[in-house]
Amino acid sequence: MVSARSLALATLLSSSLVYGGLVQKPGLVVPPEKQQNRDAVVRIFEVSYEAYRRHAFGHDDLLPLTNGSSDSRNGWGASIIDAMDTMHIMGLDAYFAEAVDFVIKVDFSRSKTGDSVSVFETTIRYLGGLLSAYELSGQKYPALLTKATQVADKMAYAWVGDNDVPYGHMNFDTNRPGTVDPSNIAEAGTLTMEWATLSKYTGNDTYRRLSEKSVRHIANLPAPLPGLPAQGIDPAMGTPVGGYVTWGGGSDSYFEYLIKYARLNNTADPLYADAWSLAVDSSIKNLLRTSKAKGNVWTYLADFDSSRRIRHVGSHLACFHGGNWLFGGRLLNNQTIVDIGLALTDACWNTYEGTATGIGPEVFAYISDDGSYTGTAGGPSLDQEIMASEKGFYIKAADYILRPEVLESNFYAWRVTGDTKYLDRAATAVAKFNQYLSANGAFAGLDNVDDTNSARIDNMESFWFAEVLKYLYLTFDDPARFSLDEYVFNTEAHPFKLPPPRERYGTGVPTRTSDSQAFHVQSGKTPEVSPSRGLPVSLNDVLHLNFDALAFPF
Repeated sequence: MVSARSLALATLLSSSLVYGGLVQKPGLVVPPEKQQNRDAVVRIFEVSYEAYRRHAFGHDDLLPLTNGSSDSRNGWGASIIDAMDTMHIMGLDAYFAEAVDFVIKVDFSRSKTGDSVSVFETTIRYLGGLLSAYELSGQKYPALLTKATQVADKMAYAWVGDNDVPYGHMNFDTNRPGTVDPSNIAEAGTLTMEWATLSKYTGNDTYRRLSEKSVRHIANLPAPLPGLPAQGIDPAMGTPVGGYVTWGGGSDSYFEYLIKYARLNNTADPLYADAWSLAVDSSIKNLLRTSKAKGNVWTYLADFDSSRRIRHVGSHLACFHGGNWLFGGRLLNNQTIVDIGLALTDACWNTYEGTATGIGPEVFAYISDDGSYTGTAGGPSLDQEIMASEKGFYIKAADYILRPEVLESNFYAWRVTGDTKYLDRAATAVAKFNQYLSANGAFAGLDNVDDTNSARIDNMESFWFAEVLKYLYLTFDDPARFSLDEYVFNTEAHPFKLPPPRERYGTGVPTRTSDSQAFHVQSGKTPEVSPSRGLPVSLNDVLHLNFDALAFPF
């Protein structure tokens, strides 16, 4: 069991040992009897992609149940471009060559659907996918870089005037913001890895500078908790919106990129590593909680709302945090962070083991070991209490939409520790996916992961190819091929080649980049985070509104 209170100080003090460490366990080898799972993952990819090619090629996503297509990402073929580096990694050369030919014909200067363009989604999927494919293929296809530059040049208009923070959506026809609604720190702060890589290959440093100034602005905002900025942000004013703090959707990849960008760019600027260290230390002090069930203790990161109340909730999206803490903890030689990262990873895997299908839900909640919970005035239902007492969590949104985060953290746990239990977990996931997600010659999500006869969800998003199947494949692949000391993955699992490590990252004494004492909640419309397909509401509503009747004070 990890004690939050006793280890918080140790975390900050031990972060003074910031000499760059190896992330991956040296000499790691996948046992021969486990390697067959890699071929099983390739088969899932091939079945899925062939279904996409038959029924939806050129569109963004396959609708697997109806053999239809959707264009939720501006109609530029998201599934093709998001999958390109996975094809290359798996040795699927014919698919990759076909994808290159497709990309050459795409006009990224206009949305094929007429919809506004999400700067965040377009960066992580299209820009990240194009640049990673360009790099992995030995820069043999200059058209990939040309197309990456084309789409980035249009997105660059999101920085209006002298604004540090970009608008979240752009109208490519007018080169003006497509919406003036609030953005969030994930959208504004998850650009550095891709835009700096574009600068590296084009020689145009403008891309890097634009993305960096947004992160620097966020890191220096007044914050509800030290190092933990509010989820919402107003691009026009650069000010926080609301005071909600979470490692989940809307904030997640801002934190993720702080430490990853420090490693990728090898910058001497300590802001990135120090801001990440402060966020982690503050999270241990303020957000880390435990839940007990049948002799097991599960560690989780709670949310923190605008009324300064702890919210005992979690989500599939947030489950990236275990892997991120493992990466950063190893890089900074901080065993405390590594240990907590492993505990977070175990708790997220428990949300898979605790369902009837063995697949995890979109949103879940906890009753902490001191009896605190977040929910309606009457508390969790009897069924939810029973599930919490037996499993350590209960389900709030039961759908699974082919998300990767739990398996992503499991991949990091294997590469960091070499413990084969993480290989066993990944093998279980492969079996469960084949059992419950296979549908109509493709793969589809579930309406209810706790029902073995659940209805399916008629959508197969591009991150199925980019993230889920890549992380599963790499879990069973030779660890030397994509070592965590040679590559870093963006939030869509697109790998970028790393330079040799610096001797140290950060100062070792993280400064307070944001002052919680100066923070005042700014009212405004809550930024949209993510749909929850199991409920007729957004993920914002599940996390923010359903729990408003009762929450326990911080």
